[in-house]
Amino acid sequence: MPADSPLAGLRVLEFGQIAAGPFAGSLLADLGADVVKVERSPAGDGMRQWPPLIDAPTSDGGRFSGNFASVNKGKRSIAVDLKDETDRREVLDLVGSADVLLENFRPGVMDRLGFGYDELSQLNPGLVYCSISGYGQAGPQARDGAFDVTVQAVSGLMSVTGEPGGEPVKCGVPVGDFTAGLYAAVTILAVLERRRRTGVGGRIDCSMLGTLLGISALQTSEYFGTGVDPRRLGSAHPRNAPYKAFRGADRSFVVAAGNDDLWRRFCGVVDAQALVGDARFLTQELRARHQDELEDLLVPILASRPAGAWLRALTDAGVPCAPINTFSEALASDQVVSMGLVRPLVLPNGAETSTVVFPVSISGHSPEATTPPLLGEHNDEVRKEWVDGIRH
Repeated sequence: MPADSPLAGLRVLEFGQIAAGPFAGSLLADLGADVVKVERSPAGDGMRQWPPLIDAPTSDGGRFSGNFASVNKGKRSIAVDLKDETDRREVLDLVGSADVLLENFRPGVMDRLGFGYDELSQLNPGLVYCSISGYGQAGPQARDGAFDVTVQAVSGLMSVTGEPGGEPVKCGVPVGDFTAGLYAAVTILAVLERRRRTGVGGRIDCSMLGTLLGISALQTSEYFGTGVDPRRLGSAHPRNAPYKAFRGADRSFVVAAGNDDLWRRFCGVVDAQALVGDARFLTQELRARHQDELEDLLVPILASRPAGAWLRALTDAGVPCAPINTFSEALASDQVVSMGLVRPLVLPNGAETSTVVFPVSISGHSPEATTPPLLGEHNDEVRKEWVDGIRH
């Protein structure tokens, strides 16, 4: 990364596996941090075996996981056995010069290995030590196994996901893992800022359960305010209508007439001006309360024309709307292309694929699609730079 990247010079040791920890580390790497991934020898991060496994252009180049690459771009890898005393001492040497340690083992594992916060903070008082777990470091469920779907379930998120009257479903994107990663990265930067002022690092306990409740602010506040559990609404909104997916003559699309002005414009487009004066639909609150009745009136109207025709007419009228894209359609869309979010990525085996780069634009910083590491590729290099370089 260029020396003027936002996090240039920041050293991060990532004891991450699968998704939450590696995603947090990838965000820091995207912003210029030197993220060294500490992997178990000889297997490495289990995500290295996840498909799609992309073949090298030559027969002897092997295969490399596209899933692994997506959350490990721009990192370096060392392969160690933390139960081996020599390897353990070498990693402790790296801890001494690290700014951040990021891990997502079950609570207690790092302590048993001799890499818990209490021990490492004695070695490096400025260390920012971030633990990501399913349920946090303490409490009756702390040591329970956690995967994205189990935490989506226990957090309440699945209870509001799915069609009314249907079974709960998980979100199609692993929001438990990736939300925890986002919160972890933000909190790491906050504690680093505090360290800048005080010289002292700190411990971060980032749970998937807590962070999913954090992003459920509208649902939890609804419960606190009414005493009633929010319910599944499919693509609809509890406080707005029409604000959901409708079926055109050929495919579904989304409309979000999210205020009174947009409601009037919407009615003009669909030639239903009489609904503007209907007592059931006079305000946003009333439209949300009577949205089942409103849907019954709108469904046959919107089914009369293809989705594309409605999308053009609604867009011309200034009403927010959108096609329901597949990922192939989204990635190839004019807007995504104009934002430069998709870049070529060369894998360590020489295969070429594509990736989505850091999606937030920062003046003076250009996001890169940097090759992910082979397992243990940087053992010697990292020690030379992080440890031997300090001693000279």
